[in-house]
Amino acid sequence: MINLKKGIFVLVLWLALNSTAFAYWIWTPQSKKWTNPKYAPKESPQEQLKFAKSYYEAKDYTTAHKEFKKLVKYYVDAVEAPEAQYYMGLCLDEMGKYYEAYQAYQKIVDKYPFSTRMEDVLRQEYIVAQKLLDYRKKMVGIDFTGENAAIEIFRKIVENAPYGKYAAASQYKIGLTYKAKGFFVEATDEFQKVVDEYPDSEWAEPAKFQIAQCAAKSSLDASYDQTFTQEAKDKFNEFLKAHPEAELSKEAESRIVELKDKEAESNYKIAAFYEKQREYKSAKIYYNYVIKNFARSLWAEKAYEKLQEFEKKGL
Repeated sequence: MINLKKGIFVLVLWLALNSTAFAYWIWTPQSKKWTNPKYAPKESPQEQLKFAKSYYEAKDYTTAHKEFKKLVKYYVDAVEAPEAQYYMGLCLDEMGKYYEAYQAYQKIVDKYPFSTRMEDVLRQEYIVAQKLLDYRKKMVGIDFTGENAAIEIFRKIVENAPYGKYAAASQYKIGLTYKAKGFFVEATDEFQKVVDEYPDSEWAEPAKFQIAQCAAKSSLDASYDQTFTQEAKDKFNEFLKAHPEAELSKEAESRIVELKDKEAESNYKIAAFYEKQREYKSAKIYYNYVIKNFARSLWAEKAYEKLQEFEKKGL
């Protein structure tokens, strides 16, 4: 009897101490389970959307995201669901969670392909990809960047709408990102896709120029083999021929001059190599080649001086 009274006392005490917790839980005969109004959505998707938007407008993006998420969870087939999903992306974007924002936007494409928000989704995906290009974060002494995530998103934009408003720009940005990372072969392939798939877009002309730029960048690693340099010159000349009045034409002309100077330097170094090996006949051939083909360059002057030295020495 004493143990029973003691047990009842403990139970009453426990209920008293936890009364605040129980106050949030309600038994509903319809669902035959306890529910907590704090975590439950409003009675209709319309009310829930309005309620969630009130937090978004107040710039309480964390709470707004939770409320929009409730709508998507409990009213998955409602007309308001894709709208709530879209706002979830906006909230995550405002919170600086760019990749998560992209994932939220992409769910609209995957789950609600007929949503009226589709154009807005593509625009927002493009925006977060741009932000990720500039994203830098240091963790445990290691720098993390967002370029790879940006490339993934740009590719998805092209996949979502191959001939949409943001497709050509996204394809171009993929090439530009690879180029910035020093992957010139990959970048060239991506720029070529712009030229092939979107020849009439505003991005086709700069893509051609970037292809020439990539060829020029590749030539920087070749001291003697001038294959890349010649290819770069050819690409820039093709660009000039096709777009003589383009804004980039002056830069293309400047790059051709630089490449010619590089080619002259390379041939001069080949001549110097043969001279060092005492193969003077071969050295003369290359020094003369520099003088003949790059007469206005500094290397032509140096080559001429070398030939005069040979003549004085009777070589």
